[in-house]
Amino acid sequence: MIKNENPQKKLPHPSFIKLAMRNMVRKGSKSLVHFSVTFLMLFGILILLAILSKPNIPI
Repeated sequence: MIKNENPQKKLPHPSFIKLAMRNMVRKGSKSLVHFSVTFLMLFGILILLAILSKPNIPI
């Protein structure tokens, strides 16, 4: 009879990046839509801040 040396041996947890990639693949286009919306909102906020904080230098 062959016994395992350590039957309670645990595998190391997958890294955060591997879990995130697996989640993106599983969710498909939903992740891409959320990423795109986040990017566009951040870009819009940066443009708005640039417009509002533009210095008013008379020539």
